[in-house]
Amino acid sequence: MIYYTILLFVILDFLWTQYLAYRNRKRMNPNIPEQLIGIYDQEKYQKQQAYQKENSRIGLFSGFVSFVIILLILVFNGFGYLDQYVRGYIHNSILVSLAFIGILYIGNEIISLPFSLYDTFVIEKKYGFNKSTLQIFWIDQLKGLILSVILGGLILTLLIWFYNGFGNYAWLYAWGLITAFSLFMTLFYSNIIVPLFNKQTPLEPGELRNAIEKFSQKAGFELTNIYVMDASKRSTKANAYFTGLGSKKRIVLFDTLINDLTTDEIVAVLAHEIGHYKKKHIIQHLITSILYIGVLLFILSFFLNNSTLALALGSEIPSFHLGIIAFSILFTPISLLLGLLMNMASRKNEYEADAYAASFGLGDSLISGLKKLSVEALSNLNPDPWNVFVYYSHPTLLQRIERLRLNNQE
Repeated sequence: MIYYTILLFVILDFLWTQYLAYRNRKRMNPNIPEQLIGIYDQEKYQKQQAYQKENSRIGLFSGFVSFVIILLILVFNGFGYLDQYVRGYIHNSILVSLAFIGILYIGNEIISLPFSLYDTFVIEKKYGFNKSTLQIFWIDQLKGLILSVILGGLILTLLIWFYNGFGNYAWLYAWGLITAFSLFMTLFYSNIIVPLFNKQTPLEPGELRNAIEKFSQKAGFELTNIYVMDASKRSTKANAYFTGLGSKKRIVLFDTLINDLTTDEIVAVLAHEIGHYKKKHIIQHLITSILYIGVLLFILSFFLNNSTLALALGSEIPSFHLGIIAFSILFTPISLLLGLLMNMASRKNEYEADAYAASFGLGDSLISGLKKLSVEALSNLNPDPWNVFVYYSHPTLLQRIERLRLNNQE
């Protein structure tokens, strides 16, 4: 019964994601929608539609390949055979789980690699976004693999040790570990991880820095750490982000953002990011994530070393790694529901951060900046409402513009 439930969940999850993708494709139209006139011109809109279609096709194909592979593995007891194979060479339970998960991770990377190459060097290059080289791409892949092995392997080892040796309280130890790691990454991600891939240099004195510091003082937000990241060596797409807490907080601007937007528009974008901090959204998100992980780990404890679940996946020996796989599939409906609720809260926070920027008279500058970023990135500005409701952590551009204009009128 559990085996067929796992199969059913995998099939339903695939059908659901493909149905939502189909709804998005149905909204594609060669004629520019009335609500996008004045944002996209006809030529740019045609390019955006072509870009979205190509991304949709590669997404459909890669999703189908992944679905077929996981289905074949389940039907032919692939997880059970892999478990048996690993146990033929390794006898320590922690090493068995690490080897099993490591093989699956490497296999997934190999399967996804051709799609990543095609996306980067065919689609992104065709539409003028990709600035990366094959050398940069492969170095990034190698660095990502090393980080995954070191950090992922260390955390996974400790989790397996906790769940194998601490009984009913194992999930609490695991929760403490993940919480500590999350806090560490929040504080030091930009200092430790980002420099492995990109250079970050302090924003030079001048008009832009003066404008940012002037706004920060006006907003009562102490900010001295303003950095520029060399994102242009990989892509023309622009962004900015806020990271860290307390004295470790910093603003990071993509160099592409500085090239694409005016000073007022950049200040408006940063005012939005500062709004998240002022409205306590960052703390809220951190607390919510920690609580979510706690619930996740508690429920996971009922799946690990479960002989019934192991049998459903083709093995007579219950284990941590088979419990993880069963959990990841059977938890899908709950994960979808919780993700939906978190996205609703996130979209609410985005409106509040926009309103914060508008309260300083930056509403029009934020609108013009968001328009430029969306148009230059060939973003889908007319997505299906179901997709927005289920998957979007941000409101659509049109929704944000409408709300900002209402704020300006008040």
